[in-house]
Amino acid sequence: MARTFRTRRSMHAVAELNVTNLIDVAFTLLIIFMIATPLINNQEQTIPLNLPVESQSEQAKPDPDTKFVSVSVTMAPGGGGRAQYYIGDTPVSFETLQKRLAELARERKHPVMRVRADGKIDYQQVIRLLDELKKNGLNKISFDTQADGTR
Repeated sequence: MARTFRTRRSMHAVAELNVTNLIDVAFTLLIIFMIATPLINNQEQTIPLNLPVESQSEQAKPDPDTKFVSVSVTMAPGGGGRAQYYIGDTPVSFETLQKRLAELARERKHPVMRVRADGKIDYQQVIRLLDELKKNGLNKISFDTQADGTR
């Protein structure tokens, strides 16, 4: 009795998918983007800009119920790099300014703060004023400018 051996040649699906190559490509792309991103960000920061000037278009009319409070910062008399703060036309110390801003923040409807700063004042003094406004939650701020650029 002779036996014949037959090999079965059936087609069946491969149960495993080799993802090694896919992972290699993904990590390669990740490394490329990690290297390229800082280069792109540095390029954006070195672009020379010409900042816009105030437009001559007509501005929207404010709500008649809106209260405006003008806060100004200029050089203190005698100089020395010190700042002089004003609420409206009244000169105040920084401590008084802090108290007055706290009072304004307690009002039911916060006023729009009109910030005016002398062009010769140290920029840090303006930042100090803006920080105080932010600390008190007075975030409706308008920066006053001069339309024709004259002093």
